[in-house]
Amino acid sequence: MARVTVEDCLIRVPNRYSLVHIVAKRVRQTREGADYLVYSPKNEDIVIALREIAAGKIRIQQKESEAPDKI
Repeated sequence: MARVTVEDCLIRVPNRYSLVHIVAKRVRQTREGADYLVYSPKNEDIVIALREIAAGKIRIQQKESEAPDKI
């Protein structure tokens, strides 16, 4: 399988900081027992999380702004 790169993931995630948070959250989920969404034997959890993002298996939900409408 080809190597996964940060650039592959940035196609799906708006910026590098968001990518770090998403990968960290996904690694925590898999270590707590969540199933992998891609088949990737002999890889670390971080690499598998990056592969899932690059493959489009992870969706990012953005919260609506919590700022008040009126000042």
